[in-house]
Order: sequence, then structure tokens, then C-alpha cells
Amino acid sequence: MGLLKKIFTWWDGATIGTTLFNWRNGVRVGADSQGNVYFHSKKGDKRWVMYNGANDASRIPPEWYSWIHHQIDGHPDEALPPPRKFQAPATANLTGTAGAYRPSGSLERGGRRQAASGDYQAWTPE
Repeated sequence: MGLLKKIFTWWDGATIGTTLFNWRNGVRVGADSQGNVYFHSKKGDKRWVMYNGANDASRIPPEWYSWIHHQIDGHPDEALPPPRKFQAPATANLTGTAGAYRPSGSLERGGRRQAASGDYQAWTPE
């Protein structure tokens, strides 16, 4: 099933056609900590990413986002200052996954919320 999946599915990684296109028309620039690989065209005017896993743009770290959108010219390791101590590592968008934020009162957490404070009075018509 692996070869058929590579041929026909585009939403869960790169297809064989994309891999051949990258090999023929692109130059590998680098990879990020998540295993995504970045390319630019041989002319240097286009940039793209091959995701390691699901094709989700939120999986691009900020430094590579700036490179892929032509905000910086050089390789992110060379063009950007080192990350600050207080910066947390980038994470993908967790919406729709088990790791998504679910506040108290949401249906996924039982639909029960804390009682309203005493300053609320319900309106009743006269």
C-alpha cells in the first residue's frame, strides 16, 4: 500500500511526482527540527517545502517561514540571531486533535462549567 499511497495521495506527505519534481527542478537548502525539507528553484526565485508527514502549513517553524516567504535571503541559521532563552519551540496547530485546548464548559470536557458569580441577574419580562 505504501507505493500506491505515494502515487495517489497528496494530503499525507509528498507524492512520487512531487519527489521527482524536487529532484529535477530544485536545490535542497536545508531541513528543520521536524524533518521538513526546504528547496528553492535552480533559478532561485521559488521556494517550497516537503513536509515530513501531513501537509500542514502550521508545521513550518517561524525561522523557515520567514525564509520561504522571502522575508530573509540567507539560510535561517545564518541570517537570523540565535533564539532567546525565553522562546518556546514552535508547535503545529493542534485544532482538531487530542492536544487541542478545551476550556472548562466545552462539550468535549463534559459541558459543565463553573457556576456564574453572584453579580449576574437574569432578566425577566414584566
